[in-house]
Amino acid sequence: MGMMDDENKNLVLILLVLALFTGMAVEISEGSTTVGVVLFLISVFLLTRINFKHVGGSGLLKRSKTYFVAGAFIVAADLYYNFKSGGELGTLDVMTLFFGASLMGGQMHNSQIARVSRFGIYISSVFVALYLIFYTMFAFLNIDFLHKFDHYMILLPTVKVIGLMGIPLEVIATETVKVSGVEEMTVVIGGPCSGLYSMFLLIGIVFGYSRIEKMDFNRTFMMLGFCIAVAYISNLFRVIVLYLTAHYYGQEAMMLVHTHIGWIIFAVVAGGIMYFVEMKR
Repeated sequence: MGMMDDENKNLVLILLVLALFTGMAVEISEGSTTVGVVLFLISVFLLTRINFKHVGGSGLLKRSKTYFVAGAFIVAADLYYNFKSGGELGTLDVMTLFFGASLMGGQMHNSQIARVSRFGIYISSVFVALYLIFYTMFAFLNIDFLHKFDHYMILLPTVKVIGLMGIPLEVIATETVKVSGVEEMTVVIGGPCSGLYSMFLLIGIVFGYSRIEKMDFNRTFMMLGFCIAVAYISNLFRVIVLYLTAHYYGQEAMMLVHTHIGWIIFAVVAGGIMYFVEMKR
């Protein structure tokens, strides 16, 4: 009975962490940076309360002063760069800082700090790696993946669905549609609306959880593919809701919904995925 209680507690905590992490990603990039940071700090605290059954082994990295120094350098370098450039912390900055802090925390002897740090290394490193590939490397190589993804995978399918509802939308650019209703406006489907940030984050969390809990490769691969598909469909639903809100209630209401509905929907979906993972174990 005690083991079952621990598993249920772990599941609830993981779902909360998923909700808070996705909320953090969206709030920092689109809404309130302060709210995003608060959500991030709460999620890190909750990570310390998760009792991973297999985290007590060798861990992701062996303890070494080198990793601690590397983590401290990453944190200092990111903060210094943002301070000198006068920019605000974005999602990539938060995840980079989380990676550096996790490297440092992983060298601590405190079991709770080590637990959250090892999980944090997985989450943040996967997010940063995917971001650098899809946003930085593709841009450097002049690979126009993001605009094509936004146009063919997000904009056109959602416009088609809205058209089937009898609500006309006019595509006026690669990532832009004109919405008519209580007021006429243009809606840009790009950047965070692509859903890639949340997808990267979910991949990192599922991958980290599977590695720490020692799930086999085939099951991990299946779950990653499943969560990507569900995350994509969820984002299409989110964009359709934005169109409908803009059509029936106007731009101000759409912007309010735009800031918050994405991470709420995604957190519910992510929670369902993690529940499915637990049920299949």
